[in-house]
Amino acid sequence: MRLPDEREEREGLTPSIVSAIVIVVSFVLLLLAFVLFLNSDMLDGGNKTLPVASSQADSDDGYPDTKELIGDSNASPEDFDFWDLYPEPTATPKPTEAPKATVEVLAPSEDGKHTKILNRDGEEEWVLISPYLPKHEYDFTMLVCQSDRMKYYVDSKQISYVGIDVSEDEEYIDFNKVKKDGINFVMVRAGARGYGSGQLILDEYFTENVKRASDAGLDVGVYFFSQAINEAEAEEEANLVIQNLQGFDIEYPVAMIMDYVDNDTARIERVASKADKTTITKKFLETIKAAGYLPMLYGDKEWLVAEIDMSRLTEYDVWLSQHQDIPDYPYQFTMWQYSDTGMVDGISGYTNMNISFIDYSEK
Repeated sequence: MRLPDEREEREGLTPSIVSAIVIVVSFVLLLLAFVLFLNSDMLDGGNKTLPVASSQADSDDGYPDTKELIGDSNASPEDFDFWDLYPEPTATPKPTEAPKATVEVLAPSEDGKHTKILNRDGEEEWVLISPYLPKHEYDFTMLVCQSDRMKYYVDSKQISYVGIDVSEDEEYIDFNKVKKDGINFVMVRAGARGYGSGQLILDEYFTENVKRASDAGLDVGVYFFSQAINEAEAEEEANLVIQNLQGFDIEYPVAMIMDYVDNDTARIERVASKADKTTITKKFLETIKAAGYLPMLYGDKEWLVAEIDMSRLTEYDVWLSQHQDIPDYPYQFTMWQYSDTGMVDGISGYTNMNISFIDYSEK
């Protein structure tokens, strides 16, 4: 069993431990001394000043002094403003636009593209001339009125024919005197449909007028006053004419007249459509043509322009009714009724005067 004093002695510092401590302390002191030495040397080196380059060194580099450059010159700073040597770029001019042409808009009465009609209510209307319908090519400076007779000349040669149209209203006509008075042809009324009753009527003087006019040497054509309101009635009217032409030589056309009546209501006013009026007209003309006769359409300017569609009837000749010195109907026509106050020997009172621009007796 150990005593307490013996244990303390054994647990104290031994010689080996003491030696180790001494060695460590000595090493630390040497390290600190070395660090202090290095710091002292660096501080002395930082306080050293670098030599300053002299102005003489600058001059030795070859750059002249400013005064030497200027010398005795009187130039001012403004004289060294060389930017004016380079003019500022100017904007590229835009091409000048040509002034727009002023388009003069002419009134319908002056533009040559319209024609004037007089409506049934008395109002005037300028209607566009269709570019699709064939136009007449007459030069009306060649039209001459001699003794109330219209004649048309080409190269100083008369190429027109003088005619009249008659009905039972003229009663008895001396066609021999008519022929001697310079008349070439006559259009005789075959009949009519009553504009109120719708009844078909044969002209009282039809047969007699056709026979005696032919015997007098006049070329004869006929016309019928239609009030048909459908195709069936138009065909019925045409057949009436055809039946009563049997046995006669007809040189001139068989014409259809469809029109309103003055101061009363006509049957055809029930046909409100322009297309329907055209269809009825076409049926009459087709029936006449199928029978071997030359069909023709009669009408005044207002009827032909406003009431029917002439684009559907271009295969048929037109007998224009326009009582004035010069017709202004723009489309093709081959006959023209220009007056209803003509005076012809052999006829009592006034009669309708006509000119034909072609000789139908040779067609």
